[in-house]
Amino acid sequence: MMGNSFGTLFRISSWGESHGGGIGVVIDGCPPRMNLCEDDIQPYLNRRRPGQSKLTTPRDEADAVEILSGTFDGKTLGTPIALLVRNKDARPQAYDEMKTKFRPSHADFTYQNKYGIRNHEGGGRSSARETIARVAAGAIAQKALAFENIQITTYVDRIHNISCPEIQEVPTLEQIEASPTRCPHTGTAEKMENRILEAKKAGDSVGGTIICRINGLPVGWGSPVFDRLDADLAKAMMSLPATKGFEIGSGFNGTFLKGSEHNDLFEEQDGQVRTKSNRSGGVQGGISNGEELYFRIAFKPTATVLQKQQTVDEDGQNTELIGRGRHDPCVLPRAVPIVEAMSALVLIDHRMRHHAQCLSFTINE
Repeated sequence: MMGNSFGTLFRISSWGESHGGGIGVVIDGCPPRMNLCEDDIQPYLNRRRPGQSKLTTPRDEADAVEILSGTFDGKTLGTPIALLVRNKDARPQAYDEMKTKFRPSHADFTYQNKYGIRNHEGGGRSSARETIARVAAGAIAQKALAFENIQITTYVDRIHNISCPEIQEVPTLEQIEASPTRCPHTGTAEKMENRILEAKKAGDSVGGTIICRINGLPVGWGSPVFDRLDADLAKAMMSLPATKGFEIGSGFNGTFLKGSEHNDLFEEQDGQVRTKSNRSGGVQGGISNGEELYFRIAFKPTATVLQKQQTVDEDGQNTELIGRGRHDPCVLPRAVPIVEAMSALVLIDHRMRHHAQCLSFTINE
């Protein structure tokens, strides 16, 4: 469907624009007979919605989800599930100037040249508001993954040049949610908050990095070559608005080590094969090895800044533009549940693929 669908066996298709009637998603492949209602999805959307704190856009949206199909008597049917979140606080008039002018580092120019038409109101389809669909679908994926006792923990570990010290123990959701920055290290979170507010006051923005840690994965999820688990995670994360980098395990820092230093040595622990270190990040040969899967994603500063910038219009004439509308001075705090959702969508799809190929048949040897 031309880039609007994601997944193989657990497949989602999203639709909707930033200032249109709403944002929606269709989930196909969800297991039947699973308890599901709006209350299972809404808490995840509440973590993503705008207006949560002084660090985010003041757009006032409840982002209330409606289940339109795919359930009966509170249980999934195994048929497509359609979810809808209606836009309530759209203000398209704030984007009148962008009707003919291209916003720097936005998708305005590329959309116009590819399609010959674009929705200039909030960026239309290219807006981060599209990620409502991902979070809603990801909530269902996480509910299914809960049967496997898989834990996905995501948090901010750097804003601009303020980095969180390495956290050994997996932080709790309460620790992550204690700060509007969603950094679980108290001292660092306060500095991050001040940095974001400084940028906001100056009409500017800042970026940073988010880390995702996944525990409880069995050995065997993922496939060789083109369907590697880490490759699909990379695609999922790089499909998010404002992403500029992905690294798993030792990532780019691993390039500073020699092979003898970088290798994760195997050992036997209580009847299980484990690794002494985890520079692989829980994936080897594209297949989960049972260790913690961890990766980091880089997000650029929000492209819309409330400062005068040089640009061109649709006629190719040089002009100037000041960003308008309501925008996050830093996307990272609200990106945390989005990264979590995309991780869940990749994992549930690979869980189903692994089961279909390796566990569905009894082979008589």
